[in-house]
Amino acid sequence: MPSSKLEHFRAELYEEIYAETMGTQSEKDNIEKGKSTISLREEEILSFWRENDIFKKTERKDAPKGEFVFYDGPPFATGIPHHGHMLASTIKDAIPRYQTMRGHRVSRRWGWDCHGLPLETHVEDELGFKTKAEIEQYGVGKFNKAARGAVLRYADVWKEVIPRIGRWVDMENDYKTMDASYTESVWWVFRSLYQKGLIYKGYQVLHLSPLLGTELSNFEVSQNYQDIDDIAVFVKLPLLDERGTSLLIWTTTAWTLPGNMAAAVNKDFTYAKVRIGDEIVILAKERVVDVVGESAEIIEEVQGSELVGRAYQPPFDYFKNADIEGKEKAWQVYHAPYVTLEDGTGIVHLAPAYGAEDMALAQENGIPVVHHVAKDGTFMDFVRDFRGMQAKPKGDHQRTDSLIAENLKARGLLYKKEIINHSYPHCWRTDAPLLNYAMDSWFVKVTDFKDELVSENEKVHWVPSEVGEKRFGNWLKNARDWSISRRRYWGAPLPVWEKKNGEAVVLGSVEDIKKYVKKSGNTYFLMRHGEAVSNATSIVSSGLTDKNPLTEKGKEQVRGAVENIKSFKPDCIITSPLERAMETARIVTEGLALSDDALITDMRLREIDFGVMNGKSREEYWALFSSPEERFEKAPEKGETVPDVKRRVGEFLYDIEKKYSNKKILIVAHEDILWMLSAVALGARNNTCLEIKSSSDDVFRNAEIRTLDFTVLPHNEEYELDLHRPYIDEVELVDNDGDVLKRIPDVFDCWFESGSMPYGQNHYPFNKNSQFEPKSGFFKRSRGYPADFIAEGMDQTRGWFYSLIVLGTALFGKSPYKNVIVNGLVLAADGRKMSKRLKNYPELMDVVNQYGADALRYYLLSSPIMRGEDLNFSEQGVDEVQKKIITRLDNVRSFYALYGRSTGEAKNTSENILDRWILSRLGQLIKETTAGMEAYELDRASRPLLEFIDDLSTWYVRRSRDRMKSGSSEGAAALATLKYTLLTLSKVMAPATPFYAEYLYRELREKNDPESVHLSSWPVAEKVDEELIADMKQARSIVSSALEARVSAGIKVRQPLASLTIKTTALSDSLKEVIADEVNVKEVIEDSTLAADIRLDTTLSEELRAEGLVRDFIRTVQQARKNGGFAPGERAVLTAFVPESLQKHINNAKEEILESACLSKMSFDRVDGEPVTVGDSEVVVVLSR
Repeated sequence: MPSSKLEHFRAELYEEIYAETMGTQSEKDNIEKGKSTISLREEEILSFWRENDIFKKTERKDAPKGEFVFYDGPPFATGIPHHGHMLASTIKDAIPRYQTMRGHRVSRRWGWDCHGLPLETHVEDELGFKTKAEIEQYGVGKFNKAARGAVLRYADVWKEVIPRIGRWVDMENDYKTMDASYTESVWWVFRSLYQKGLIYKGYQVLHLSPLLGTELSNFEVSQNYQDIDDIAVFVKLPLLDERGTSLLIWTTTAWTLPGNMAAAVNKDFTYAKVRIGDEIVILAKERVVDVVGESAEIIEEVQGSELVGRAYQPPFDYFKNADIEGKEKAWQVYHAPYVTLEDGTGIVHLAPAYGAEDMALAQENGIPVVHHVAKDGTFMDFVRDFRGMQAKPKGDHQRTDSLIAENLKARGLLYKKEIINHSYPHCWRTDAPLLNYAMDSWFVKVTDFKDELVSENEKVHWVPSEVGEKRFGNWLKNARDWSISRRRYWGAPLPVWEKKNGEAVVLGSVEDIKKYVKKSGNTYFLMRHGEAVSNATSIVSSGLTDKNPLTEKGKEQVRGAVENIKSFKPDCIITSPLERAMETARIVTEGLALSDDALITDMRLREIDFGVMNGKSREEYWALFSSPEERFEKAPEKGETVPDVKRRVGEFLYDIEKKYSNKKILIVAHEDILWMLSAVALGARNNTCLEIKSSSDDVFRNAEIRTLDFTVLPHNEEYELDLHRPYIDEVELVDNDGDVLKRIPDVFDCWFESGSMPYGQNHYPFNKNSQFEPKSGFFKRSRGYPADFIAEGMDQTRGWFYSLIVLGTALFGKSPYKNVIVNGLVLAADGRKMSKRLKNYPELMDVVNQYGADALRYYLLSSPIMRGEDLNFSEQGVDEVQKKIITRLDNVRSFYALYGRSTGEAKNTSENILDRWILSRLGQLIKETTAGMEAYELDRASRPLLEFIDDLSTWYVRRSRDRMKSGSSEGAAALATLKYTLLTLSKVMAPATPFYAEYLYRELREKNDPESVHLSSWPVAEKVDEELIADMKQARSIVSSALEARVSAGIKVRQPLASLTIKTTALSDSLKEVIADEVNVKEVIEDSTLAADIRLDTTLSEELRAEGLVRDFIRTVQQARKNGGFAPGERAVLTAFVPESLQKHINNAKEEILESACLSKMSFDRVDGEPVTVGDSEVVVVLSR
């Protein structure tokens, strides 16, 4: 029979069960600004979490199992969150929620990835720049300032979306890879590896992105290989000692020929001299037929060893008269073991600056390594025929090779050219072809500990396992040294300075900078003025002409301070021009017998400008601000903010540091001025300035003196410590001989920065954090390291996963993570990448607003994307999840709300077979979900939930509904079981669907239960009756077959039948009762000799027909109750027009109808209304109250 008919049949049964609850809530009704009821309910739950600080409470609650360590790979915030972020966030949220319920404490700190090429190219696009030269002309400082401004442009959107999709993470105490504290930890990592001998500067052939003007890492290169048609050329290199004879070389990179420095053969191969017209060419004998043809005339054979050392004429003479090192070794034939016979001619041309193997051979033999292509990808000026052209132009990569081939042809050096198709690397940001290019770079010597990396990776639990074993494992086995320096701008600068002799000085901290900074020899002392009238009367005073002298007490305070000042006796005193500060400075000057010239006033030390509040009380001034932090953003009218003060005192401090040398300088000023001087000396950011303040109201007491520890630091315009270019290079460092050190201009590969995330987010080792210490020993365990869990997409096998394990293993000898989930990509429904241009996918928040975050979360968690497979996103799939999980379960909840409130208890002690079965299924669900979560297999953990809710809703509640509505002790037991099941289910579903889990829990929790499901403990599976589960499964299979037989016979399920005969004899009487009730037969008969599994007796007696008509009539009345808005339990009065032939059957079952349809009275009469078919008759029913 068609499955669609059976599904329709089952839908009717389902609707009949929940007739009283379905329709009380439509998931797409109550639309408010395009939001469904489900979405609005989720937002209410979100408000509950926020108002009650539930997330923080989960971090503070008892954690008997200790810390569960989670590292979060930081995203860029240059765009708004999309489906890929939803996927990552769901994974990163589900595991911590689960582990918290299991008794762990899970810290979840948000981070922002701020550096790297994606951000730089984004800013370049905004500024309209195409080349590095334009950035240099614009100014590195201005460019980096624009980059900083773009970094967190959409941060506020992220802070709305991430919580809305149900992710719990601390976004207020975030870390940023651009923060100086983070960079300082990156420096520490770099120097630590340098000290271990694992960092070196090398000159190697790397992949150059010409449009970006920098090298790319192996990971970046692997991201964008494209199959392209390229030109391969066969070129003649005339031998100098054998006129008319040429070496025949083959290359697919004609653009390298102007830089030809040598040719190479394999000394063990046999080569042939082949006559072609009036010329002779030499190539490998085995390649003759493929290259020249079967008719080729071989006139002589020579061994490769005989060709080694012979000189030839280069294809271009650009270096003929150039003064290059090793020129005497150029344009000769060498042996190279990497020459093969697979393709080409068995002779290769060497342009050592553009090939790794060529470079190695050149270095071994002293062959010149020279460039004819600049780092922007263009030919240098001396390449006169092609100067300024791109070697491999974007959009037309054959153009230059074709021009070179035409040049060679015109000079008789081109034998032939052909088109080949091969895989070629392109820049992942610009999509332009990359060039192999020799350049200086700094490397991590990965090859030194490659075996250790492989060994550590074998200890990691990967999901899916084959990613770790094969994809990632093979990448590690073939790992090469990692180029970590970039010739770019917006990134953490490499902490490498060079002496005059080229020797490197590698620093690893801000303190190291202070050691090398050129010192002025100055010593600074800070002094607050003595008590003034404004202090005594609690008035704010900043006017230059304000009459605000010292009080007598203030004068005494200053005189007392003079005795302390005598111990260091300053060379000069620089003071604020305000009266109270001037008076203080004069008392000190006189007390120390200093000359008048020693007293200097500086306007930059004046009090913070109180604007229109000047002369008002301190209380009135402070009333303007809701918190001390607000003073950093808000000022009184015509007044100053705290950062305004910081800028002018910062300028002052750095100015006098330049102006004076070897002086002891006393600075007399005001509370906020001295506070900001202290902040400037520390390079403090605004958010840390308040930490400088002591617990008392004043930073400085009146007439208090303190030493200011000040050394020039790299700082931005806000006088915050800033290690970026150009600030890092504006600070002059000198060696022990006083010679100036010059920093190399490079910045870090951003993958080195992200791989330093465990240390950077904790400002390790500078911040003594009790929760983080990667080092371990005999008597101490590491803390916060390694991570118990991390998760990212498949692309990160060569990105973050790689950089983490390389740096972690190099530093501490072990992998920085134990368990990894690797997800696939979310693609559009058509299998293509999601594209804003193509508009081939629904916006993330549109999906959330329509179906809710829970439905989307479960859709992703239960999909193959959890196993590293790509997922074609289906909005219909999310809709289906919403209906089968959220809506279906909420119907069960609504059913319980109607009939279960009076029971109040949740119990799991019922002996009823259906109750025992659903409790066993619940235990099975807990076991399966727990096993999946423990194995980090989220699809395996999630899928059983859907099956369980289907069992709960369409089988358990349907078969138990009459019991639950009966008001009997059996009914109470069923309701108690249902409540227990729903409460436990809310906990099981909490990691995957946190919103509805919370809603369900709050609807059912008792007064003494935790206030949130996410503060509850993970449920433990009770004893599972596997035999009962199997028997019930068989019973349901029998029911399904019987229902199919009904449909085939065209008999509704409301029509009772005499019997169902079943072949099995293994089912209990209780289960046979369940089958009989569900199939609506009078008895179930066992017959082991039955040919089929079941036989349904479809013979209808008059009694059965009459009973079926009554059932149809009851169904009609129940539908009228629903349409009339009658509440469950509310008695109705029925007036019905019923043909006489049907009346007698209805009268015979009057009591059953009154009870089943909740009627107080029933009568027959002619009434107006829509007729409904019952059997073969038309009836009209009207209900009244």
